Amino acid sequence: MARVRTLFSCIECGAESPKWVGQCPDCAAWNTLEEKSGLPGGPRSSAPVRSRAQYAGDAGVQELNTVGLADEARFLTGIGELDRVLGGGLVQGGVVLLGGDPGIGKSTLLLQTMAELAADGRALYVTGEESMRQVALRASRLGLSVQGLKVLAETCVESVVEQALAHKPRVMVIDSIQTIFTEHMQSAPGAVAQVRESAAQLVRLAKQTGTAIFLVGHVTKDGQLAGPRVLEHMVDTVLYFESDGSSRFRLLRAVKNRFGAANELGVFAMDESGLREVRNPSAIFLSRHAEAVPGSVIMVTREGSRPLLLELQSLVSESPLSNPRRVAVGLEQNRVAMLLAVLHRHGGVFTADQDVFINVVGGVRVGETASDLPMLLAALSSLRDRPIPADCVVFGEVGLAGEIRPVPNGEERLREAAKHGFQRAVIPHKNAVKGRREIDGLRLVPVKRLTDAIEAVFEN
Repeated sequence: MARVRTLFSCIECGAESPKWVGQCPDCAAWNTLEEKSGLPGGPRSSAPVRSRAQYAGDAGVQELNTVGLADEARFLTGIGELDRVLGGGLVQGGVVLLGGDPGIGKSTLLLQTMAELAADGRALYVTGEESMRQVALRASRLGLSVQGLKVLAETCVESVVEQALAHKPRVMVIDSIQTIFTEHMQSAPGAVAQVRESAAQLVRLAKQTGTAIFLVGHVTKDGQLAGPRVLEHMVDTVLYFESDGSSRFRLLRAVKNRFGAANELGVFAMDESGLREVRNPSAIFLSRHAEAVPGSVIMVTREGSRPLLLELQSLVSESPLSNPRRVAVGLEQNRVAMLLAVLHRHGGVFTADQDVFINVVGGVRVGETASDLPMLLAALSSLRDRPIPADCVVFGEVGLAGEIRPVPNGEERLREAAKHGFQRAVIPHKNAVKGRREIDGLRLVPVKRLTDAIEAVFEN
């Protein structure tokens, strides 16, 4: 029997130890030693060790302009919203990490995708959490045609690699990476070292054979991918499923993509037949009240390459507390507090004795600054109990000096608003289309200062 050599490495300073200890002997950090390798070693070792050569494909130095590009660099998954988030489809040899809360639809989406790709018989679904019978029952419940889809119930990464080399799949799913382990390490499946080494072998397989691989990743309580942070650096694309829990809509966001735009967004609706694409997401996020209500405004944000209309609501009421609350759902809370200070300094509106609640309808998280001006106008509308006209859209960044700053892709946002029947747009002056006062029937109201925007919205 081969002798196994195990080392433990400190994640802070890199020092190695032949056994685990609570405190690193070099840097004195606590609980930082992790199993580094359990590769067979020593003169009596006869176990084969998979070579790490050609980790990312062909070996040797080449000039970049001589590297051959395949005519079919991408191939479609058959699910349009997933293709959008991936940047136009799957890339041969690409590794995609898909994360999200339990039950949000990760396995459902990938099973639907593999059913679409199984026509040529080169799709392999590796399940480490369910039996083959459970996967078949789920496919039957979703009404999927799985003719040609191969399934493997396995958790040893060496066995998975061996089967993949034998069957040569075009696309492979690993559900999930936390259940996969390597025989070369003694720690339990799901441990940091196991996840890192197993993922490294699968990435190496993808690069050497051109197989596109989906890795399903668990998330922690705070919503981050479980396991080592290096896992996100090893893969080509990282996708997150988002949902507010009570909504049937699921948002698939790309937070990293080496082959496309990051922060791209795909929208799905969950029903009894699985995840269904939502091709016009602006329509589902707009409630379009029968009449204008105070504290509500429609803004045009941009998610990846697509403009999106969202409703932003605000509730401002007198606070009984000595320290009024500032609650933001879908926006950054610190930025909301900063903008309220700008509203006081440059708009003359005092809110220090008011509770301010901000919510982006639909559970969407907005990270761009185009939501600044809509947020302030919605708060002012609620405070004054004066509704913003229902046919008006707003976007723009607000600076600390009270100026309204432009945002990228203004014309695309305006065309999206015009497509949904809006008639007036309050926008930054520099986002106005030169020489035109309207676009596709949408009247433009360019503003330079916060006071100009307040007057434009609450005129009459």
